Amino acid sequence: MIDKLIEDMELAIRSIRKWPGKKIQLFHHNDSDGLCSGAILQKAFERAGYDVNRFSLEKPYPAVLKKIYEQDGRVLVFADFAGRIAPMISDFNQGRNLTLILDHHVAEASTDPNVFNLDPELYGLKGDRDITASTTCYFFGLAMDPVNRDMAHIAAIGAVGDKFFENGRLVSQNREVVMEAVKQDRIEIREHETGEDYYLISEGGPLPCDQLGDYLDTLGAAGFYQNGPDIGIKVCHEGISPASDRMVEELRVIQIKAFDEEIKRIRNGGLKKTRRIQWFHVKNRFSPMGVKMVGAFCDNIKNTDDFDPHRYIAGFQIIPNEIPGFGPIPMDEVKISMRVSVSMEEKIRSGKTMALNILLPEATARVGGFSDACHSLTAATTVAIGKEVALIDEMEKILTL
Repeated sequence: MIDKLIEDMELAIRSIRKWPGKKIQLFHHNDSDGLCSGAILQKAFERAGYDVNRFSLEKPYPAVLKKIYEQDGRVLVFADFAGRIAPMISDFNQGRNLTLILDHHVAEASTDPNVFNLDPELYGLKGDRDITASTTCYFFGLAMDPVNRDMAHIAAIGAVGDKFFENGRLVSQNREVVMEAVKQDRIEIREHETGEDYYLISEGGPLPCDQLGDYLDTLGAAGFYQNGPDIGIKVCHEGISPASDRMVEELRVIQIKAFDEEIKRIRNGGLKKTRRIQWFHVKNRFSPMGVKMVGAFCDNIKNTDDFDPHRYIAGFQIIPNEIPGFGPIPMDEVKISMRVSVSMEEKIRSGKTMALNILLPEATARVGGFSDACHSLTAATTVAIGKEVALIDEMEKILTL
C-alpha cells in the first residue's frame, strides 16, 4: 500500500533527476485540495533547483491535453486529477515526455513506461477516505527531500478542504500529515461531540481549516478566470492577506447573487425530474466564475427543501472556449456535476444505491463524453453541448438494470 506507493515515487524522482533539463510543467486542480497540491509541488521542485511553470485547470480536458502533448522532451506533472485517464495520457505521450500523475480519484494504470501514475487508488488506498491529492503530493515531496516535511500543514488544509472524514475525523494518511503538522505547532486539533475541528496556527491567531478550505475554493473556482488560483497558491505559502481578503469578498458577492438568482429559477420551473434524477442547467449564467461553481451550487442546495432527497442531483454549466494560460480553445461542451442528499450518502456507503463514480462515468462514456476525477458521493464529467438529455436518459437506463 503506502510503502509501495512511496517506493514508486522514489523511482519516478530518480527518473526526473536523470531527465535532461531542469524545467517542470505543473498542472493542478483549482479547488482547495488542488491548490494545496500545486503549492506543495511547486515549492518542492523549486527547492530541488527546478524552474516550475504552473497551470491551474478545472479539468484536464482532452483539447487541453492535446495542446500540452504537442511538446517533446518535457517533464509534465498532473496533481489532483488525471488518475483515471492515464491510458489516454499514455496515448498522447507515446514515450516523448516524462509524465507524473499525483491524484487520489479512481484510477487506471498507465500504458506508457514514461507515464508514472502515482494515484494511491492503484495501491489499495481510498481517495475519498484515506488520502487526498495534497497528502499524496506531500509524501512525494518528502520522498524528494526531508526538508519538505515543513509543508505538512498545507497538506492538512487540503485534506480538510476535501471534506472526506470518518466519524468526523481525518484518518489514515490524511491523519498522519495532520499529526505531523501538530508536532510542528502549525495545526491544532479541537475535539467535540461529533468529531474534530482543525485550526491553522497563524500570526493572527488560529484559523479554522474548514473555513480556509472554503476560502481557497472561492479563489480557485469563483476566481478561476480572474487570477484566483495564483492568489490561492500564495495564500497556501504565505497566509491570507488584505489583497486576498478583498478578492474573496468580491467573489462571494458575485457567487451569492448568482446562486440566489438560480434558486429563484429552479423554484419557478427550472428543475427537471426523471424517475431517479433531478436536474437543471445554468448555461452561462455563472460567468465570469469557473465551471466548478455548478458543483459548489449543488453542494449548497442538495439538502434543501427545494430538492427531493431520494433523487440524484445534477447540474449543467457551459464550459467557456478559453482556458487561462492556454488562450482560446474550442470546447463546445458542458460540465455536469452531481451530488446526493445526506440520506442518499448513507445508502451509497452501505451499497444500497449506486455510487456516482460508477453511474456518471458509465453514462458519460455511452454518449461519447469525457470522465476523469469522480468520487462516490461527488462526481463531474463533460459532454458535448446538446447531449444533456441523452446523458440523463443513459443514467436512468443504468439505474433500472
